Amino acid sequence: MNSSPEPLLRVDNLKVYFPILGGIFRRKIGEVKAVDDVSFVVNKGETVGLVGESGSGKTTIGRAIIRLNEPTSGTIAYEGKEISELDSGAFRPYRKKIQIIFQDPYNSLNPRLSIFEIIGEALEIHFPKMSQGDRRERVAELLDKVGLKRDHLDRYPHEFSGGQRQRVGIARALAVNPEFIVCDEPVSALDVSVQAQIVNLLQDLQEELGLTYLFIAHDLAVVEHISNFVLVMNNGKIVEAAPAEAIYENPQHEYTRKLLSAVPKL
Repeated sequence: MNSSPEPLLRVDNLKVYFPILGGIFRRKIGEVKAVDDVSFVVNKGETVGLVGESGSGKTTIGRAIIRLNEPTSGTIAYEGKEISELDSGAFRPYRKKIQIIFQDPYNSLNPRLSIFEIIGEALEIHFPKMSQGDRRERVAELLDKVGLKRDHLDRYPHEFSGGQRQRVGIARALAVNPEFIVCDEPVSALDVSVQAQIVNLLQDLQEELGLTYLFIAHDLAVVEHISNFVLVMNNGKIVEAAPAEAIYENPQHEYTRKLLSAVPKL
């Protein structure tokens, strides 16, 4: 597995189990092992692709890193600091450093809020002393950065295409100057022609801003173009981990070969 003396993110023996409840009193009768003893590192400035079919546990890992799912056991360390057991107050500084881009640009944006309100909300929370005018200027700059127009500030999500909405989601993730972004299937809900545009945008932003990505996807073809290192996940476990080139040229695990065989050949 890829390693570094000081990885930006280190996940060790992570387990995330969800209880199965049954009976009249809704007692625990079993558990779903969504993530079952997973370990990996992500080095600063690189993109690690996390690939697997739906239900493999990959999104649960991303959500555990940003504390939307609480780990059952194991550790998540950021810059050498264990963050998975911090209370909400102690974790708050890390919310600026670690952001997420959600899969579905239709459901991840509040339809009742304008684009300015959606992106500016994080600025209001993390930079409460910032003036309304400065917030508007910062949001306008972010729209420029993701390829949208400044006059989109006061429009609403329903006025945009899927690709444009995902650009808004990217701008929202960038608002607080993060270092690490969990990209949770950011292109899977988009048309193929738009997918390439969003992947190219993420690569450009990474180069410009020095970002580090955990790029979650079920499509190996997408991951191939953006990742330095690839983790292949199946049934809650990582079954193969290797540099991206090695995964595509010489896959070792049967499940990896199965995923590759599903990629259309041009």
